[in-house]
Amino acid sequence: MKIVNKVPKSNPHLHLDLIKSGWIPMKEPKNVMSAILLSIPFMIVAAFISIGIINIFSSIALSDFGFTSDSISISINLGIIFLLVLLIILHELLHLIFIPHFIQSQKTYIGLTLFGGFVLTEEEISKSRYIFITIAPFMIISIIMPLLLGAFGLLTPTLKILIILNAMASSVDLLNLLLIIKQVPYHAILKNNGTNTYWKQRINGQVADENNIVMNKEV
Repeated sequence: MKIVNKVPKSNPHLHLDLIKSGWIPMKEPKNVMSAILLSIPFMIVAAFISIGIINIFSSIALSDFGFTSDSISISINLGIIFLLVLLIILHELLHLIFIPHFIQSQKTYIGLTLFGGFVLTEEEISKSRYIFITIAPFMIISIIMPLLLGAFGLLTPTLKILIILNAMASSVDLLNLLLIIKQVPYHAILKNNGTNTYWKQRINGQVADENNIVMNKEV
């Protein structure tokens, strides 16, 4: 695992090698801003899902966000900033820990940018594992956590806000989930070259290549 301060760029030479080896590029947003814009509908849906789960146990009102009938009050203090940073770190760690052998991997990266945190791996990963890695933060923080906290009566206004913010921040993850489900066959593996994603079909547990069949390593 490597800690970096910017998202690794794709290698054009590796791109050609991957294409020659039978890897198929996914159709996906070309940059971060395009991904964010395309993920806005997922942001809305994810927020409503978390709000719906929270409402099972505890009401949620605009006053929890500082809105009242006659005024808007938003207070920002060091405690809130710390919790937001902690949320970003937790979100990315939940991506990271489900990547196979992430500690020993020299092709797995974690870091922070102006757009938030990121985790990226260039290891070969099965489709099912890739999907789990993609949606783990949303499922754990914005679905499972409010269910558990709500059952024990521990849903405070601050936690409600953080849970909903995480759901909204998971919108790009949900967009990626849809792209993977629509484009990648079930028995396939995925690999990244920077932010570009590729897939290759597996046949009877093996990876299909142009000229031969090679055994896929365990993922």
